[in-house]
Amino acid sequence: MISPRALQRSALFALILVALAACSTRSISDSGYRAEAGQRSQSNPFYRGELTAYDILGIEADKPISDDDIRKALSAKQQIAARKGSAVMLVQSGAAFPDHDMVAALERYYTVAAFSGVPMETRSNPEAAKYAQVFRLAAAKGGYQTIVVYWGVLESATEGSGGKVLSWLPIIGGSIPDQSQLMRIRLMVAVIDVASGQWDTFTPEPFVDAASSAERRRAVSDQEQVALLKTKAYKAAAESLVQRYSR
Repeated sequence: MISPRALQRSALFALILVALAACSTRSISDSGYRAEAGQRSQSNPFYRGELTAYDILGIEADKPISDDDIRKALSAKQQIAARKGSAVMLVQSGAAFPDHDMVAALERYYTVAAFSGVPMETRSNPEAAKYAQVFRLAAAKGGYQTIVVYWGVLESATEGSGGKVLSWLPIIGGSIPDQSQLMRIRLMVAVIDVASGQWDTFTPEPFVDAASSAERRRAVSDQEQVALLKTKAYKAAAESLVQRYSR
């Protein structure tokens, strides 16, 4: 027999999933607190957007692709390896430097070099080198065999003390007194072999945190949630990377 407490948890989890499906998102590279609900301005003045998977993985979507190209790619595919103790170049999409907690999590297993994930202003120049080649050359010159690029989004929902229906918003805090905030982090990680350019991706488990705050402490509470979730997600990402690629 299922206990009432278990049923309550299941119902809450279902509500979370439904609400999260429609919520707005914000990059982990621009995750600061906003004082006004609905405010769209960035909190990181150096944030210039995200790298795309096409940029990083060497997929030129603007060029013709034949069935022969696809067959050749399939036949050349090999397993990606990132053995413990090997050298890894780490990139956080949208950030000049990867977050410290991600660097620390990976340094438990690898020699890590940080590299900028801020998009370059070269897209209008057809002669400019592609991101994939730039990153691989930079890693090769530094003696790094593997590139790890990760993207992340934070999602949050707020509820007032009067039993209001959850109102899902970007990570912006708000001005409602006695507010509860539910926050979730999701990551995607790309692992690229420098020598061949072959790649793989994985998504670590998402993490959720709930916190209540008074108006005067809203910003502090919000950023504590961000820091907590980032630490958990980065640890999980590092452990998943080792489990998948350290053979």
